[in-house]
Amino acid sequence: MTGPTGATRQVGKALFGFGFAAACVALALAIAPLPSAAAEVPFPRLRPPMQGASARGPADTGAAIRQNFVPNPNSPFSPRQQQLLAAINSYFNSFRVMEGQFIQFGPNGEQSEGVFFMTRPGRIRFHYNPPSKLDVVSDGSSVAIKDGRTRTQDLYPLNATPLRYLLSDRIDLTSANIVRGIREEADLISLVIADGSAQGKLTLIFDRKTYALRQWVVTDAQGLNTSVAIYNTATGKPQNPNLFRITPGRTF
Repeated sequence: MTGPTGATRQVGKALFGFGFAAACVALALAIAPLPSAAAEVPFPRLRPPMQGASARGPADTGAAIRQNFVPNPNSPFSPRQQQLLAAINSYFNSFRVMEGQFIQFGPNGEQSEGVFFMTRPGRIRFHYNPPSKLDVVSDGSSVAIKDGRTRTQDLYPLNATPLRYLLSDRIDLTSANIVRGIREEADLISLVIADGSAQGKLTLIFDRKTYALRQWVVTDAQGLNTSVAIYNTATGKPQNPNLFRITPGRTF
């Protein structure tokens, strides 16, 4: 059985935050690569977002939260932090579909980029620009790392990664059981997401004015950070479900 290449391991770890234990499971689940004879799913061109679509959440999110917000005296967060979490939570749960472009920065300064398509719950695809020949696909239960250069495909369990929160159907970002820290800066709000395991943590970074998701950072069990920034995003556009299809034993 052929195992993942170093580049494949790095991409899987970078995007989905696998710790050592999860990586061992993934290696045990790795499938033998077969020559691909299947037709490749056409990869669509990104359509230009509507004016302002990449920078806005629901138009009245902030105003509605400010007007109707009542702080919880038993919350570990301050009233200001509770208000921010409520606004972010409202935005984050207001859409199921997103597409855009991404830039990934690895822990050693390496950089790659491409386009992504996400349909919650559970489905996402990262398509890397040349010279990379990598695709990362989640179908809702498994993550496939597809390496066109080596014609290999390796499977990982989605529920073993912190990004399961990013892809969940609905998430309560006001809960202290999920959000372990919040930091407000001049133009950004950072939320530390952790589940109490030793597999690392996920930091979600939102625009301070619009509450739109701008970036996430995966910190592995060794403390190494990989950052993925997204831009030119648009929400609500129909997507081809075949983009999120994983065919066991075959690559494309």
